[in-house]
Amino acid sequence: MILSFSTHILLSYVMALLAMAFFTLLERKVLGYIQLRKGPNKVGIMGLPQPLADAAKLLTKEQTFPSLANWAPYLFAPTIGLFLALMLWSMFPHGAPTLFIKFGVLFFLCVSSINVYVTLGAGWASNSKYALLGAIRAMAQTISYEVSMSLTLLGVLVILTSFNMTLMHLNSYTPMILLSLPLSLVWFTTTLAETNRTPFDFAEGESELVSGFNTEYSSGTFAMIFMAEYTNILVMSLFSTIFFFSLPFSPLFKDLYLTFITLLVAFAFLWIRGSLPRMRYDRLMNLTWKGFLPFALMMLMFNIPLNMIFMW
Repeated sequence: MILSFSTHILLSYVMALLAMAFFTLLERKVLGYIQLRKGPNKVGIMGLPQPLADAAKLLTKEQTFPSLANWAPYLFAPTIGLFLALMLWSMFPHGAPTLFIKFGVLFFLCVSSINVYVTLGAGWASNSKYALLGAIRAMAQTISYEVSMSLTLLGVLVILTSFNMTLMHLNSYTPMILLSLPLSLVWFTTTLAETNRTPFDFAEGESELVSGFNTEYSSGTFAMIFMAEYTNILVMSLFSTIFFFSLPFSPLFKDLYLTFITLLVAFAFLWIRGSLPRMRYDRLMNLTWKGFLPFALMMLMFNIPLNMIFMW
């Protein structure tokens, strides 16, 4: 039983890493066609083995270590970042999940909050002024939008009345996007900031920060930071689908529907990256504290009586 359980966990992590690898290929293809070019097409058939070639190149490059870096946290930060990203895949909802996490939403909020320490630790342990400034800036950004993200999610949970993502997926709920379309747009915008994606990719703003908190990383350690970022994009797309796009399908079609909508939401990340420029940092702070936070509180006050009407 223990072997079977560990095998299921390992298999889910391997599948998550494979999905992340080929999602990077999809991103390069989409950005290529947006910019009127082909994208990667030289490795193998239509460039399909490109993620494997990229992984081999990154993991076999020379690993450089800053002479003044704090070695233990310097190596520990990328590792724990990838580990936290993979932990969220344990909540993948389907008919026979590996883990039945009763309070999955709370687990998600805890893990996403711990990611702040990964960013700060990576910048501080590098012992570089540029990396440290990038880490502090990313930490301030994270705190500013995670408050509104939690309140936005609370407004959704008031109607869903559950913390269990598997029950949200299996039960028949009215699509949340029909009940609160503005709330879903705020949530999606917040997930862009959560995953450091355009137009909120300030943690790695090369033009201002010399690549931000990961300036001193190379080879395998940089690859782990890169893998954690793209794994988080896929898992946030999955959670967005569960919270806002659940439909009362039969169990046979629910998993196919979940996969399809998750891919559409993940594609929106790529489309936005190819369409919008990077936002100014102070405008993000104004948007989160003066825009999203009051709006999330207002929607929470609106959804509480709405839920009472539905329950009645």
